[in-house]
Amino acid sequence: MDARRELTEGEWAILEVVWGKQPCAAGDVQEALEKSTAWTYSTVKTMMDRMVVKGLLETERVRNLMLYRPVITRPQAQGGELLRTAQRAFNGAFSPLVEFLLDQDKLSKEELEHLERLIRQKQDGS
Repeated sequence: MDARRELTEGEWAILEVVWGKQPCAAGDVQEALEKSTAWTYSTVKTMMDRMVVKGLLETERVRNLMLYRPVITRPQAQGGELLRTAQRAFNGAFSPLVEFLLDQDKLSKEELEHLERLIRQKQDGS
């Protein structure tokens, strides 16, 4: 995914369903999101068709049914969002972003130890 491509909240919601149920029809997505969004079938279908044009979803016709699959993975979408946030809020600098996250006191001891291991691995070149 192009890191500059922003996902709307609606696209995120749809992708969450499609990642979990792929392949799926627009009706499946509409049913999954009905309580949280109150979107009609036509709204979901229109959004999903636009997501195909944007390169976020792809389609496959099975008889009279149009099935959708994601083109991008969850990690690709998350990475794009994180890069945009870093660029917008921290002028693209990651150290201040990490420092901000560490200052939030929301990381458990286990998470901090895991991050330390990841940093050591990167320093060691593994």
